[in-house]
Amino acid sequence: MNWKIEFAPLVSDSMMIALIVMSVILIFAMAFLARRGSLLRALSLAALIAALANPTLRQEERETLSNIALVITDKSMSQTVADRGKRSEKIREELEGRLAALGGLETRWITSSSADRPDAGDNAAGGTNLFQDLSRGLADIPPDRLAGIIFITDGQVHDVPGSVESLNLSVPIHSLLTGAKGEFDRRVNIVKAPRYGIVGSEQAIEIEILTTGEKIKPGERARLTIRREGRSDEKLYAPIGEKIEIPFKFPHAGSNIVEIELDHKKGELTRLNNRVIVSAEGVRENLRVLLVSGEPHAGERTWRNLLKSDAAVDLVHFTILRPPEKQDGTPIHQLSLIAFPTRELFSEKLNDFDLIIFDRYQRRGVLPLLYLDNIARYVEEKGGAVLVAAGENYADNTSLFQTPLSTILPAAPTGNVVKTRYKARITSDGAKHPVTRNLPGGDTKNPKWGHWFRLIDATPSRGRVVMKGAGDRPLLVLDRYGKGRVALLLSDHAWLWARGYEGGGPHTTLLRRLAHWLMKEPDLEEEFLSAKSGGLNITIERRTMKKKVDPVTITAPDGKKSTTDLKKVEPGLWRNTLTVKQAGLYRMASEGLSTLVHAGATNSREMTEIVTTGKKLKPILEGTGGGAFWTAKKPDASPDNITMPRLTMLRSAKIMHGSNWLGLRNRDAYLVRGIKLTPLMTGLLALAFLLGLLSLAWYWEGR
Repeated sequence: MNWKIEFAPLVSDSMMIALIVMSVILIFAMAFLARRGSLLRALSLAALIAALANPTLRQEERETLSNIALVITDKSMSQTVADRGKRSEKIREELEGRLAALGGLETRWITSSSADRPDAGDNAAGGTNLFQDLSRGLADIPPDRLAGIIFITDGQVHDVPGSVESLNLSVPIHSLLTGAKGEFDRRVNIVKAPRYGIVGSEQAIEIEILTTGEKIKPGERARLTIRREGRSDEKLYAPIGEKIEIPFKFPHAGSNIVEIELDHKKGELTRLNNRVIVSAEGVRENLRVLLVSGEPHAGERTWRNLLKSDAAVDLVHFTILRPPEKQDGTPIHQLSLIAFPTRELFSEKLNDFDLIIFDRYQRRGVLPLLYLDNIARYVEEKGGAVLVAAGENYADNTSLFQTPLSTILPAAPTGNVVKTRYKARITSDGAKHPVTRNLPGGDTKNPKWGHWFRLIDATPSRGRVVMKGAGDRPLLVLDRYGKGRVALLLSDHAWLWARGYEGGGPHTTLLRRLAHWLMKEPDLEEEFLSAKSGGLNITIERRTMKKKVDPVTITAPDGKKSTTDLKKVEPGLWRNTLTVKQAGLYRMASEGLSTLVHAGATNSREMTEIVTTGKKLKPILEGTGGGAFWTAKKPDASPDNITMPRLTMLRSAKIMHGSNWLGLRNRDAYLVRGIKLTPLMTGLLALAFLLGLLSLAWYWEGR
């Protein structure tokens, strides 16, 4: 129960003040004149004023409410090093018992996880956000019951507010630090790194070795290990605290990865931030394609339009309008703007091209056999590529197969030209090959695309038949010859798909894939091993033309090896997803193929600063009256051996901590269950009391 007196004056405040002033003046005047009965008259005036003030006795029935302490435990990635996780659990266990012993205190526990934990993925924002979690925890706590806030953390907090006023709190914030003074750590910091580069070029990575909590000698060096894809490890010594440059080469298109690792020093907090990953995209320069059309025809522009629309291709196109044996008297300057530069193209600059396409070309003496022999050696020895889109001429004596190109062509013509209605179909090999796998509408039994009407009959001698035509005859044959590649399309009716005949077909997809496979696009390799990560989940994919694949050997960042089997998900594609425990660079190898993938957050912000500190939280702690307490005596102390401050409850102190104690504010919060009001100066009793005082005053004066 709680009692107090309240006033509800029967007159206005100004009148009440006037009456009090007049009464005081009158009382002093009577006292000064020494009038008899002055004391009784003063008591009478006081009783009158009290009656006008209308005093009421307020009696409340209160229910005492407990204070609330909010404890936020840092579970970020930096808390996983140097036994901090175990020490945090020990601190929580001790703190839970001490808070319970205070009595009348409710404890709310919140776990704060880092935004860039290893399993957070590539889109992680990064950092330890204790104050963000603090706002979430305060949402359902009444302000008048909050006794204090305690952080269990290493002090590396990335969302500390700029001022304590922005928190709008009237309770102390304390910090129990999970580390010890004297910790030190080294790390590699990326100052500048490329994001992309031209395949075959070289750029520079700028890095520096930083140390925290450690005194180093002038010029002291540390050893770095640099790992690049497909190359042996490189060792170098770099001065601590100085910037150095490391060459970054782009050997292939797509993701290129370089790993830089700093040697671990005895006593250092962790190895986790001694390794950084630089990943940059390799971009191929525009591919140079030479297209030679044997004569104008309906499908000529199909190839031209396709290649001209590809931003990655520089196209050089020649159409032979008049072969040498055709003499009609038309002047040369009226047939072409320039003469066909055969020597320049097929001798001097042949190796500058990535792909040569012969579109319905026939041997009529335009290209001497010497130049065609150059093309054959360009494929076999220089790794070039040739695509022959054959017309009817491939079956007669003007065929390219009757030239030195026969050594590289994968199918010999029989001399027959099949003229019938048929649909191109994907073979069993074609269902696995990246060029023809999953072509839109490419059902193996009844493809949903238009018919073709001509096919050059040929007998394959090597390579893979990925598409077939009328009578299951070969339609598209792909082959690797020497260092280069060759493709033979045994029909000139692909343009019917481009024109939309009977609904058309995937001519753009097919022909673009075909051209880029010939130019060795990594994403179109038949035998290919790749891996991608999402947090600590790694998905491994294996493309192959084989019926089964060998297990994949996985080398973890710490050098430990393991194997995993892949499951067939569709023809030519095998896959498996696994979860790893350690963040870092993983190597995958199988059947002579290899790839690299980085799991976890790349160069995590959480791991850049890892030494325990009280400096970041100090302005906020001091502004609220709280303090920071080190719980470990030395860096290598056992996590079970901790030092905890004494806890106490205070009501009005401004400084809520000492060298070995921390205080929480006792808010004395309560809930009113009932109210009883009792008037003190009303009714006959109050009137009788007032009249009695007046009568006594008159009586005393009249004696």
